[in-house]
Amino acid sequence: MKHAYIFPGQGSQFSGMGKNLYENNSNAKELFERGNEILGFRISDLLFSGTDEDLKKTNVTQPAVFLHSVVAYTTITDAKPDMVAGHSLGEFSALVANKTLEFEDALKLVSIRASAMQKACEINPSTMAAVLALDDAKVEAICKDIMEDTGEVVVPANFNCPGQLVISGSKKGIEIACEKMKAAGAKRALVLPVGGAFHSPLMKPAKEELAAAIEATKFAEPICPVYQNVVAKAITNPEEIKINLINQLTGAVRWTQLVQAMVADGATHFTEVGPGKVLQGLVGKIFKDAVVTGVS
Repeated sequence: MKHAYIFPGQGSQFSGMGKNLYENNSNAKELFERGNEILGFRISDLLFSGTDEDLKKTNVTQPAVFLHSVVAYTTITDAKPDMVAGHSLGEFSALVANKTLEFEDALKLVSIRASAMQKACEINPSTMAAVLALDDAKVEAICKDIMEDTGEVVVPANFNCPGQLVISGSKKGIEIACEKMKAAGAKRALVLPVGGAFHSPLMKPAKEELAAAIEATKFAEPICPVYQNVVAKAITNPEEIKINLINQLTGAVRWTQLVQAMVADGATHFTEVGPGKVLQGLVGKIFKDAVVTGVS
């Protein structure tokens, strides 16, 4: 019986998150204030009282979700993870939890990542879409055919759980893909309200900027394995962790496969740490016998 701690990514944010921790936990308050100092603005004010629009901006959302998740993790007095993982951005929170990254270094990387992704979105107008109730292999095949036939970028981006896959690409590519997915039997193929094509080749400019920052940052030996998005298996080598973290920007989040690998390696208990309950729902769909809890 092993305990996995998992951390959410962009999209799980909500106004007011972390306010209770700030007001009632002195250690949490100190960490929030350190975050404000590192970022150079009071992100805590946006977490506690910002509008939904404020929190949707990539350069705010990513450090906000990371900060809330790490602060929430520090309130777990008896946390002894056997393994960790994070969905997209959440991988940085996971790397703080397993002591690969120091809090300050991780927050700086998240800020650079968010800014770089925002710029990449502005260079290449693009989007993402959720495809429901269509076999993963079918989705992959349709994406591949569209790219070969039209030259438009469209790729699988998030393998969230069986029957739920998010695709990413150019606006034209996604438009074509949605029609083809529905024609192939998808229950829904719905364009998402996001600012760009995350986890696709269109994030290459952001990947290059983040790579330079990651290479300049110290990654320590972790206290437990991190199951990384792009390889969906346990990694403990700091240099491998760096490579996979860089490749994540243009590669798919293989969450379904990642959770299956954790289960195969003995995970029975999963605790989601951070805003929302998205990952708890996904884990329950991937492994119905899991014991799933949350810390927010």
